[in-house]
Amino acid sequence: MLNEVTITRAIINTYLDKFTDVLELDVAIVGAGPSGLVAGYYLAKAGKKVALFEKKLSIGGGMWGGGMMFNEIVVQDAGKTVLDELGLGVKEFEEGYYTLDAVEAVSGLVYKSVRAGLKIFNLITIEDVVFKKDRVSGLVINWSPVEMTGLHVDPLTIHARYVIDATGHPANVTETLVRKMGVELDTPTGTIVGERSMDAELGEMHTVENTKEVFPGMYVSGMAANAAFGGYRMGPIFGGMFLSGKKAADEIIERLR
Repeated sequence: MLNEVTITRAIINTYLDKFTDVLELDVAIVGAGPSGLVAGYYLAKAGKKVALFEKKLSIGGGMWGGGMMFNEIVVQDAGKTVLDELGLGVKEFEEGYYTLDAVEAVSGLVYKSVRAGLKIFNLITIEDVVFKKDRVSGLVINWSPVEMTGLHVDPLTIHARYVIDATGHPANVTETLVRKMGVELDTPTGTIVGERSMDAELGEMHTVENTKEVFPGMYVSGMAANAAFGGYRMGPIFGGMFLSGKKAADEIIERLR
């Protein structure tokens, strides 16, 4: 006979064990879009203690909808290498262009990253960063519904040796850091430059080039990198996003050694 209280206890105890285990991390990733998921996969695969926090109920960022709700995505030759490693099959559209079902892309990325050891927490928003000795040292978190309803509920804190801002176009974590601490970023202007308009080729290049440590302890990846450094947007081609997540992970893995 099923007992409702046992079901409830199972959920609470298991979740709290999982949550307690990520209070001190090697890497905390904010934003479960393509670059955040790929970064989480490679970090977990390398044996690093990593968790990913997403403010929405769903994860996958802008990939779910493909282009204008046509749920297919495009990758180029370079981006295809990441999908090949993950075992996600693509179809050649014409030379240099490959397509993949957007739902398969997201679900495959999530499955592979979780199986590698990444812990994903949805419905959690980032209120602030932990700032110690002129370095980003963690995250201040709360439930997304608390933020949405404007309730006055104090947050909790997670420590991390590195934080990755993978929040997409708004670069929410970087924006919070600049607004609250008035720090100078490692960008051409010392602050968030802002995302430029559409140029798919430049956007794909810039997404990878701009993936770097923007302030001690904090990396930017994906469209958050282009927002921080003033790169172009590229639309529903995602190779740069995948390569950006891999680059962030590779650099942090090297530094953690």
